Amino acid sequence: MLEVVEARTTEDLMAEIGQRARAAGRVLATAPAEQKDRALREMAQAVRLATADILAGNARDVEAMKANGQTAAFLDRGTLNEERIEAIANALEDIVALEDPVGSVIAAWERPNGLKIERVRTPLGVIGVIYESRPNVTADAGALCLKAGNAVVLRGGSDTIHSNRAIHAALQNGLKEAGLPEDAIQIVPVTDRAAVGDMLKGLGGNLDVIVPRGGRSLVERVQTEARVPVFAHLEGLVHIFLDKEADLSQSIDIVVNSKLRRTGICGALETLLVDEQVAHSHMPAIVKALQDRNCEIRGCDVVRDICENVIPASEQDWSTEYLDMILSVKVVPDLDAAMDHIATYGSNHTDCILTEDGDAAARFQAEVDSAIVLHNASTQFADGGEFGMGAEIGIATGRMHARGPVGVEQLTSFKYKVHGTGQTRP
Repeated sequence: MLEVVEARTTEDLMAEIGQRARAAGRVLATAPAEQKDRALREMAQAVRLATADILAGNARDVEAMKANGQTAAFLDRGTLNEERIEAIANALEDIVALEDPVGSVIAAWERPNGLKIERVRTPLGVIGVIYESRPNVTADAGALCLKAGNAVVLRGGSDTIHSNRAIHAALQNGLKEAGLPEDAIQIVPVTDRAAVGDMLKGLGGNLDVIVPRGGRSLVERVQTEARVPVFAHLEGLVHIFLDKEADLSQSIDIVVNSKLRRTGICGALETLLVDEQVAHSHMPAIVKALQDRNCEIRGCDVVRDICENVIPASEQDWSTEYLDMILSVKVVPDLDAAMDHIATYGSNHTDCILTEDGDAAARFQAEVDSAIVLHNASTQFADGGEFGMGAEIGIATGRMHARGPVGVEQLTSFKYKVHGTGQTRP
């Protein structure tokens, strides 16, 4: 296979991938829900059976990442173990349990002339997913696109290429067992960056949407160069506002979990804003709980006056997505100041308020313009699986079509079916 790939130009290879995806997409668009669900169940079983192969491929990837000096957060995102592989298989089965969106009637009405009109969900077509360092995206994206009747072209990062290929092979086994075209889920077999450029151009009109999952440089390139619509977010600059009516014990648990459960995911807390009325009563215990777990704190002057071992925060800290054991902390006068800070430095991804004041929570959730706005819950719940979507293809922070976790429903469009009995227009 590799010899064949190398014998062709990347442009020719990508053009062929696009054509095959379009053909497969036409089959998937009308595939029965039962057949797609069978494929997903077969995929889950194939992933479990391929655990040894997936772990072997991942070991090669992790070794290379360490040799290249990747950060601990990057390594965490790219590392697989038996538990994480089982989670991948479970996510595939969770998607089976979701209602098939294709063909569902969103709305229906009858006109005075007797025309009956239905708005019906349809697949988007062919989706391109460009991602870095997260092998689970191979399965999540492939499965979600399949459930929504879309073909998908996956271009994973070179850091986890062996892991991605092993998972992809299991997905194709599932498609084959269910009698669906294996081209429904394709993975770009080369690491040439030109392949990304070809996808951004739309693969000769064969890509309908692109979803980037990765760092700022990748997402900015996609948003700048793509000639097809993009579901994307630049970064997860996540905030928690500790309101003056916050419960201290609950707040410690939520802040620690939001920051430290997994520091390398886009829902990880990056900035804690503290109402000045609880700066002395609440903040020291929260900061100490984080420091006791080896989290570095960078704070404003007020934070440094109240808490020990706090590094001075710079202006850049308020706009930094650390994805690491670092948290910036700032004391603010009130709720309005907190929301102003979020509006200035936030990324419209996920933000949270901790408070027992229902009116304050309602204002925060109404006025903070982020895709996900939480009240008294960890920001690490910013995840399609936790939303009951089975999994997600990404978190979209734009305002058109899809916003927040992009699951099967967000991977559909719609068309109108009009039923007449001989009507003509005067």
